[in-house]
Amino acid sequence: MTLHCARFIAAPLMLLLCSTGHTQSVDVMAHVQFTHADKVRAAHLQSSGVVIWLNPTSDDPQASAKPGHFRLVQKDKSFHPHLLVVPLGSSVDFPNMDPFFHNVFSQFNGKRFDLGLYDEGSNKTVRFDHEGVSYIFCNIHPEMSAVVIALSSPYVDISSQDGKIELHDVPSGSYEMHVWAEGADSKQLNALTRVVRIGPSQTDLGAIQLVESGAHTHKNKYGQDYFPERETTY
Repeated sequence: MTLHCARFIAAPLMLLLCSTGHTQSVDVMAHVQFTHADKVRAAHLQSSGVVIWLNPTSDDPQASAKPGHFRLVQKDKSFHPHLLVVPLGSSVDFPNMDPFFHNVFSQFNGKRFDLGLYDEGSNKTVRFDHEGVSYIFCNIHPEMSAVVIALSSPYVDISSQDGKIELHDVPSGSYEMHVWAEGADSKQLNALTRVVRIGPSQTDLGAIQLVESGAHTHKNKYGQDYFPERETTY
């Protein structure tokens, strides 16, 4: 099975899905709309980058994604791509392509790690063996941020710029639907979690409305505010 890839994914997800017997598989659709209370700001919002995935409600070991190897590059004081969705157990390289030091870390839910200082041309690797959302930052440059979502389910897609979601070859059955979107708070996202029934006549998850709750600031790896940036070899 090949996952429909959105522009945020650095490499295609190669998924291993075993035979599901005579269960009929279908393509599942949804549409995401990201809005803001401020009408002027809402006019400039895009509905891309929203992640939706389906977890089977039954314990089905056949419905699993095969781990792979991915890259999240540090270049021009940014992570590329900003959003990466990987199968659970995958390894992600963090090469430093800038002519100064970086210190990649994640201490907020998901996979927790601290790669320490490393310079241009160096690479460090993290295995994402904890399912969920990992928010990733640099301890030196506060403007750097990325998100890695590790999932055991192969039924996942990232919305396109117009908010379109397509989940391909989903076997008929019962699933728990999850939604993640940057800029939406956890309370809003948790409220969207629900059990859905998928089948030949049930392929549309409907419209998913999200309201941007604003940008969130973060601390450094010591839980402190970042120092103002100054001229440095870092």
